[in-house]
Amino acid sequence: MATVKVKFRKSTVAGKPGSIYYQLCHNGEVKLLAAKIHLYPEYWDTDNDCIAETVQNETAMLGERRIKIDSDLSRLKHIISDFDGRGIKYRITDIISEFQLSENRISVSFFFKEQIGHCKQNKNLGTARNYERALNSFMTFLKGNDVPLTMITESLVLGYEKWLAEKGVTRNSSSFYIRNLRSVYNKAVKCDLVKQCFPFRNVYTGIDRTRKRAVSEETIVRLQKMNLEYSPPLALSRDLFVFSFCTRGMSFVDIVFLKKSDISDGIISYLRRKTGQQLSIRIEPCIEIIISRYSEQTKDSPYIFPVITATNQEEVYKQYRIELNYHNRKLKRLGEELGGNLSLSSYTARHTWATIARKHNVPISVISAGMGHTSEKTTQIYLASLENSVIDKANRGILGALNNMV
Repeated sequence: MATVKVKFRKSTVAGKPGSIYYQLCHNGEVKLLAAKIHLYPEYWDTDNDCIAETVQNETAMLGERRIKIDSDLSRLKHIISDFDGRGIKYRITDIISEFQLSENRISVSFFFKEQIGHCKQNKNLGTARNYERALNSFMTFLKGNDVPLTMITESLVLGYEKWLAEKGVTRNSSSFYIRNLRSVYNKAVKCDLVKQCFPFRNVYTGIDRTRKRAVSEETIVRLQKMNLEYSPPLALSRDLFVFSFCTRGMSFVDIVFLKKSDISDGIISYLRRKTGQQLSIRIEPCIEIIISRYSEQTKDSPYIFPVITATNQEEVYKQYRIELNYHNRKLKRLGEELGGNLSLSSYTARHTWATIARKHNVPISVISAGMGHTSEKTTQIYLASLENSVIDKANRGILGALNNMV
């Protein structure tokens, strides 16, 4: 069986980047295959024959080259496995010829699955799931008929967008599928597997603003007062919803992964999973009541709330997705029980805090800081020196009605 290794050769010219190549060995024969990748020596880990993992600069560039190397190795090993599986005699030149020919035959699903595998290997489970959803949708459009990457043209993409619309898929969902398809396509371009022909320039890849419904302070208080002893699952969802509101709209993912170690001296300090931003929240009485309510259930768990029980990384992510869906179904039921056509979801608490804060004349800049927004550049510049105590003071005022009930 043939073997393949990644090698690096320094440039003979000082100050110039070296070259990556693949060393193929089979039946005593050795040949080198250029990878069309150039790197400076400091970016190469000579001990492990791979791109250095500790490089601080040019991470995007290095990431693209890692993807290219991984893709090439995957195809070379697939070709070798296919030759061996068919039991035919072959030489290294046959492997190289098949490799060069296959660049024009790599299918959409093959490359998609390759990228999904890379994401899972790197623990980017959310991206992997998004790619899987996009691939399933695109393959349904193709009626299960796989096509080469070179077939992703503007005409095909426009046809896909039209098909999605005819199926009643919303513009935001259509944009989601097409953005993920574009992401994988661009990775193929960076791997030199397909020539960039800008097939996505005339399709919609934005995000429409959807109507978000906040609820009133009175509704939050009514939720608190609900007697849910008959249903611990409903009570948990109610408490998570109120906790989200009390913690300036903390997202569901941040709540369920909140650890006891994140609490110190009456302060919750955590990193937003969406942005990586560090946030700190003073524990007000209404927050303390909810945390204490679950202390016994979670005495053997690192988490504050009894939601995540899995330990395997992939299983943890699956459990989180299941629990989020279950949480939203329970919130919908709570909204129905409260009456008044209330539509509750995990996002409603976040939107409600922002809406009520604005109603209390809290500056938009303070609201942005309190919620951990990072997309408004001008706001972020202003917030650079904003003290967290200002946000805590604003939150205390918003929670006044709830704290008075304690």
